Amino acid sequence: MTGRLSDFPGGVGLSGLDVYPWPTEDGKHGGSPHMHLTCAEAYVVIGGRGRLETLSRQGHQTVPLNPGDVVWFSPGTIHRAVNEDGLHVVVVMQNSGLPEAGDAVLTLPPEYLIPESYAAAVSLLGDAGHPDEDRARARRDLAVQGFAELKRHWYEGNPAALDDFYHAAAALVRPRLQGWRTTVREGPLAAAKTSMEHITALEAGDIGHLGSSGVRRIERPATRSLGMCGLLHAYDPIRRAGNG
Repeated sequence: MTGRLSDFPGGVGLSGLDVYPWPTEDGKHGGSPHMHLTCAEAYVVIGGRGRLETLSRQGHQTVPLNPGDVVWFSPGTIHRAVNEDGLHVVVVMQNSGLPEAGDAVLTLPPEYLIPESYAAAVSLLGDAGHPDEDRARARRDLAVQGFAELKRHWYEGNPAALDDFYHAAAALVRPRLQGWRTTVREGPLAAAKTSMEHITALEAGDIGHLGSSGVRRIERPATRSLGMCGLLHAYDPIRRAGNG
């Protein structure tokens, strides 16, 4: 859900998110239920009103989202942004680059959670070969159906259905894991290593790294893309300005 910001603090990614206002069969409005397998995620609510609906081994929960709220959740938390009144958030994503590399699996019905079916079901490409709003709605609705079944199983005392989804999601992403290692190694792990090097330097009285200090700025992107939860303004490091 976020752009790759190689030198942003902590190796996290950022996106502006306008949560979909589209209605669903269950009478709600919003995005596609999904989960991340490696990344924690945070919502900083900057406008509007809504809810975060989640399912994990702690059960089914609903958290209100109001301006100024900060809500975050760990890998394995199935989450769905529900838009009640123009919900706008800034998404802070752990491990910048991993969501784009597949660290997000939609809660599609089980028959779609195999490599032969999943890629086609989640594709945004329409008949013209370009991202298409109708495709975004279709995959969202399919994910809502699967999420409804997972909730039904949970309330009927069958938590194994959630584990089945976890296992299917893990199998889907397994071919990508080596690439994920590289992304983490070059992003957040490198950032942590640099911080440790700075501490070591300061212990020795070396202030050299302070000489390369400066300010960086990224404007809010004008271009929006179709995301899982809504229209995304993914912050692009190429648009960085104001270095100094």
